[in-house]
Amino acid sequence: MLVYQGVELETPPSGLEREFHTLFNSDALLFLSELISTFQAEADKVLNFRVLRKVQLDLTRELPGFLKDTAHIRNDPSWRVSPVPDRLHCRHVDVGDLSPCDTQRLIMGLKSTAQGLQIDFDDGNCPTYRNQIKGIYNVYQAVHNQFQDVPPISQAPVLMLRPRAWNMVEHNMMVNGREVPGPLFDFGLLMFHNAKLILQNQSGPFFYLSKVESYTEARLWSQIFFWTEKKLGLPAGCIKATVLIECVLASFEMEEILYELKEHSAGLNCGIWDYSASFVNKFGHRVDFLLPDRSKYVDMEKRFLHSYMDLLVQTCHRRGALATGGMAALLLPGDKESDLYKTALRTVTRLKLLEIKAGVDGFMVYDMDLIEPMQKLFQLHSHGQNQLLQLREDITVTPEDLLIMPAGGVTQNGLRYNIAVGVLFIEAWLSGRGHFFYLGKVEDSATAEISRSQVWQWIRHQVRLEDDGTVVTRALVSSLAEGLMEDLKAAIHCQTSRDKQRLMTAVSMFLELVQKNDFPEFLTTYLNLDHTFLSSQSQHENRQTDAAPKARL
Repeated sequence: MLVYQGVELETPPSGLEREFHTLFNSDALLFLSELISTFQAEADKVLNFRVLRKVQLDLTRELPGFLKDTAHIRNDPSWRVSPVPDRLHCRHVDVGDLSPCDTQRLIMGLKSTAQGLQIDFDDGNCPTYRNQIKGIYNVYQAVHNQFQDVPPISQAPVLMLRPRAWNMVEHNMMVNGREVPGPLFDFGLLMFHNAKLILQNQSGPFFYLSKVESYTEARLWSQIFFWTEKKLGLPAGCIKATVLIECVLASFEMEEILYELKEHSAGLNCGIWDYSASFVNKFGHRVDFLLPDRSKYVDMEKRFLHSYMDLLVQTCHRRGALATGGMAALLLPGDKESDLYKTALRTVTRLKLLEIKAGVDGFMVYDMDLIEPMQKLFQLHSHGQNQLLQLREDITVTPEDLLIMPAGGVTQNGLRYNIAVGVLFIEAWLSGRGHFFYLGKVEDSATAEISRSQVWQWIRHQVRLEDDGTVVTRALVSSLAEGLMEDLKAAIHCQTSRDKQRLMTAVSMFLELVQKNDFPEFLTTYLNLDHTFLSSQSQHENRQTDAAPKARL
């Protein structure tokens, strides 16, 4: 353990000594210490307010709505967010879930023709100490043009840096006797080492902000941005951030979130699975919020999701902000002449065309082979760099539109799929990976969240399967998990007794998770605080080479 002016920091993972000492020099540690000391108490308030709000909803059984106290903000037509820099005017296609510790994929992204790269320390990343240090150092190398045969940062796709969300802590650093908030650890290091150079190259600093639940959280980020700009001698308002609206409560406060971040806003983003999972998180114990089989009955064409997307586009464009959509998770097969390839491309095209017609200014893809066809789709069905002039005055979205659950039931195939995704995500984390591939899609914490949420909810409400009327119980889920073992072994390329034991551990952890009486709010928080995951990091550290873990096909 290294100790420096109130900061306690774990020593570097083996093989990352150079990266560690580059990132954690004395000036950087002093900056981090001041940043965390200044905002730790406010971060605590964010989490406490979330708990209070959830308890109030549970006790009163009230439903969220548009806030009366902030009606004056929504009713004032005059305010706009500050204009974004030129490099953010066109946001057509970003590469999503780009775990920055995966050096090879990061370099591929930097060489691609995408408009931006979502450098993801959150959903698509497993926050081991090794992964965080390697990932932040890789961003440092990209910004400082230290990768061979990679365009300089002024010519590469813009880096949209996504720190961890407020629910995550960094176990390997303590300031004033406390573990530090994960987002401040990530944000502080990324800003301290890269902000001035990115700004000089007119390429940032740009961020994604995950899991924001209220406008008060947006206000906290705005305070952090202004403080950081002043501390680092940067122009006020140079940081720009896209807020991901991943919580149903935040969908009622989108204008207020933009207002709080108006000097720093790069717009809002809508996705499908974290947002859908938030319904279970907030209302899952209520039978009238039973979410049906997501594989069969939940997509962006359903009223509650389409209304959310429409409202987000309308809100953003009304205030001069960019509106971006979710990520295409499908992977294209290698053979471009195959029927499978054509079917996959048609599926992505249909779903993304729905978003373009709704007025979004861009969205994300995982498979880099989708960049070019999706850019062409934008060129065919929109005009110019963005769709800010599409004000969507034709729509009115009510609280009922946002809260109505789609019709449908539960199938055994859907239950099996959710079990598999949940188990494989936990196995990936135990392996030090933040995402994985399964049945032709990339899966990350967002799909794992909705998967384990649905299984928990279906057990809680003892729903019956459409197939044969069987009641979903803990015993049924355990039986199906056991029956999936051979498929799961094949999915992880299980070869050793250690692989098998890790998979068995993941199954046990998943079953423990979905049968808890109280719903654990975030899967990632649950894992990040769990002894099994933390001890697995130590085991990996003893076996690791310098190569970062990569998501396996």
